[in-house]
Amino acid sequence: MKIVGFSPSENEVQHLSQVWAANSPIRAVFVADMNTRREFSRSLVAFNANELIVVDRDTQVPVFKVDFSDIEKISMSDHSGLSTIAVQTRNGLVFRFYASFSLHRSLEEFVALLEGALREFEHGSTHVAQIQHPVPQLLADEDLNDTGFDEPVSSRALLRLWRFAHPYRWRLFAGLILTLFSTAATLVAPYLSMPLMDEVLIPFQNGQPMNTELATFYLGGLLISALVAAGLSWARTYLLALVSERIGSDLRTTTFNHLMSLSLDYFSAKRTGDLIARVSAETDRINLFLSLHALDFITDVIMIVMTAVILMNIDFELALLTLLPLPVIGWMIHLVREKLRTGFEKVDRVWGEVTNILTDTIPGIRVVKAFAQERRESDRFLKANTRNLEVNDRINKTWSLFAPTVSLLTELGILVIWASGIWMIMNNDITVGVLTAFLAYIGRFYTRLDSMSRIVSVTQKAAAGSKRIFDILDYKSSVPEAENPVKIEQLQGALELRDVSFRYGSRQVLDGVNLKVKPGEMVGLVGHSGSGKSTLVNLLCRFYDVTDGAVLADGIDIRQIEMLTYRRNIGLVLQEPYLFFGTIAENIAYGRPDATRAEIIAAARLAHAHEFILRLQHGYDSLVGERGQSLSGGERQRISIARALLIDPKILILDEATSSVDSQTEKEIQKALDNLVKGRTTIAIAHRLSTLRKADRIVVMDRGKVVEEGPHDELLAAKSHFWHLHQAQEKLKQEQAQYD
Repeated sequence: MKIVGFSPSENEVQHLSQVWAANSPIRAVFVADMNTRREFSRSLVAFNANELIVVDRDTQVPVFKVDFSDIEKISMSDHSGLSTIAVQTRNGLVFRFYASFSLHRSLEEFVALLEGALREFEHGSTHVAQIQHPVPQLLADEDLNDTGFDEPVSSRALLRLWRFAHPYRWRLFAGLILTLFSTAATLVAPYLSMPLMDEVLIPFQNGQPMNTELATFYLGGLLISALVAAGLSWARTYLLALVSERIGSDLRTTTFNHLMSLSLDYFSAKRTGDLIARVSAETDRINLFLSLHALDFITDVIMIVMTAVILMNIDFELALLTLLPLPVIGWMIHLVREKLRTGFEKVDRVWGEVTNILTDTIPGIRVVKAFAQERRESDRFLKANTRNLEVNDRINKTWSLFAPTVSLLTELGILVIWASGIWMIMNNDITVGVLTAFLAYIGRFYTRLDSMSRIVSVTQKAAAGSKRIFDILDYKSSVPEAENPVKIEQLQGALELRDVSFRYGSRQVLDGVNLKVKPGEMVGLVGHSGSGKSTLVNLLCRFYDVTDGAVLADGIDIRQIEMLTYRRNIGLVLQEPYLFFGTIAENIAYGRPDATRAEIIAAARLAHAHEFILRLQHGYDSLVGERGQSLSGGERQRISIARALLIDPKILILDEATSSVDSQTEKEIQKALDNLVKGRTTIAIAHRLSTLRKADRIVVMDRGKVVEEGPHDELLAAKSHFWHLHQAQEKLKQEQAQYD
C-alpha cells in the first residue's frame, strides 16, 4: 500500500479495509487536510484494483465510492491555494475532493498512481477514462451534479483591465490615432522605392541620363516619411507609456486598498510572499505589457493590415503568395497559447513558493540561526527553486520549438516571393521595382508577424498575472460594511455578547457566549489555551463576524456600525507588539498621524516610555528598525501602550500584554497599563492571573463557553474553575523557584 500526504492512523487503515472486501487490498491512500466541504479537516482518498473511495475522517462514512468502470473523466486543478480533484462519472455526476496547495505535489503523485491503476483496469476494456493531469482550472461550484469542466479563458482577465483604463480612454484613443498615422508613415518608404527603382535607377543603368529632380523628389519623400514616422512614434510611445504607468499605479493602489478591506480570515489562508508578489511583481508585469507589448501588438496588427492592403493593390497574385504562411502561423499561435497560459499560471504559483520562503526566513533569521537550521532553510529554498526551474524548463521547451518554427515559415515565405517574383519578371508580369517594393514590404510584414507570434508569451504572462490580481479583487470580505452604516464618533463603552457562537471551518470555538460589560468596567478573561479567549477578543474588534448571535456596543449591533468609526474607539495592546520601520515618534502616532510632538511625549510619559526613549541617541527620532528589533520586548510593549494611549480609546483590549517579559519589566508595563485602563472599558486576557487582581470582574472560559465569572477573591473562595487555574499556576511558580 502506497501512502501519500499525511500518514493515516492504524484505525483509519482498518476502516478502509473493512469498507472493501478482504480480497481487494488497498493500492494507495492519500490523506488530505481538507474535507469535501472545503473545511480544514482530514479526509482519506484511496483506491484498490477497481474502485475509488473518499472517506470523511470526522464521520468515518464514505462520501462517495466510484467503480473504475463508471469513471469518465478525472481532472486535477490548483487555484488560489486550493488543489482539487474532480471525478466525473459516465452518467454525468461529478464528485470532488480537496487539499491545500501545500499538498499539491503529493496530490499529483496520487493522481499519477491512480492513472496507472486505471490503465491496468482498462487493459482489454473498451472503456477508457479521460485523465487530465494536471489541468489548472477553477472548479468552484459546489453542486455535485454540475459537470462544468470547461476551463475559464485566462486571457479574458486582460479585458477586465478596461475598468482601470476607462478613465484614460481619450488618451488611449489619441495614442491609437498616433499609432495609425505613424505606422502609415513607415509604409511610405517601400512604396516610393518602387518608382525610384523603375523610373530613376534602372533607366540610368540602361544608359539614360540620371533624372536628378525625380531622384531628389523621391529621396525627399523618403526623408520626410522617416521624420514624420519618428516624430509620431515618439509621441504615441510617450503618451501610451504615461497612460500605462497610471493604469499600473491605479491597479496597485486598488489591489492594496482591497487587501486592507479584507478580513483576517483571508490573510490567515494566504502566504505573505504570495500576496507581495501579486501586488508588486504581477502589477509590474501587467504595466510592462500595457506600456510596451500591447503597443507593439497594436502596431503589428495595423502594420500587417495596411501592408496586406498595399500588397493587394500592387499585385494581387503575388500578395496571395506572400500571405500563404499566415494561416499556418495563426494555427500555431492558437495551438501553443493554452499551453503557455496554463504553464505561466503554474510558474506564478511556484515563484510564489520561492517568495514565501524568503518572507518566512529573512524576518525569522534569528530563530533560524538560534536553532542552527541554515542548512534546512537552504534545502527548502533549493527545493522550491529547483521546482521553479523545472516548471520554467517545461515552458521553455514549448516556446523554444514555437519561435524557430515561426521564423522558418517567414523565411520560406520570403523565398517564395523571390522565386515567384523572378518568374513573373521573366514573363514581364511585374517590374523590378515592384519586386523591390514587395521585398521591402514583406520584410516589414514578416518582421511584424514574427513579433506578433512572440508576443503570445508576454500576453499569457500578463493574462496569468491579471488573473491572480483579480483573484484578490474578486474576493469578498467575510466582514462586510453595512449598506447604511451607523456613524458613531465616540462610544460610551458598553459591550454585550448575546448568544455568540463562532466556528473556524467545522471547529466550534465559541458556543452560546453571553457577557455584558458596563462602560469603564475592567473584565479579565482567563482559561486554558484554546478556550476561546482570543477569538472572543477578535469578535469584539470585529476582525471576524459571529456565526450566530450578536456583539453589541452601546446597544447597537457592531455589524451596523461603520467599521472605521468603531475601530477608532478601540485600543489594542498585543502580546507581541508590532512596530513599523520608522521612528519611535511615528510608531506612537500611528493611530493619530496628525498628533503633535507634545501629545506624543505626553502619551510616552503615561506609558513609562519617555525615560528610555531619551536615552536613545536620537530620542523620539530614533529608528526602531525592522519590526522594532532594535528595542527590547518591554520597550516595544511600552511604545505600543503609548500608541494606544494617544488615540484615547473608549474600549481597551489587552491580549496578554505582560506575558512575554521579565518580572521587573512587567512592573514597568503594569504601571503604564494602570494609566491606560483609567476611565476605559477594558477586556484583558492574562496569562499571569495575578495581573488581574485589579479587575472588576474575571470571566473564566472553557471549551468556548463562559463557565464562571466574578471578582478575583470571590472566585478563589468558590474553589471552582478559577481556583484550579490559580493553584496550577502557583504550583508552577513554586517548582520554578526550587529550580532557580
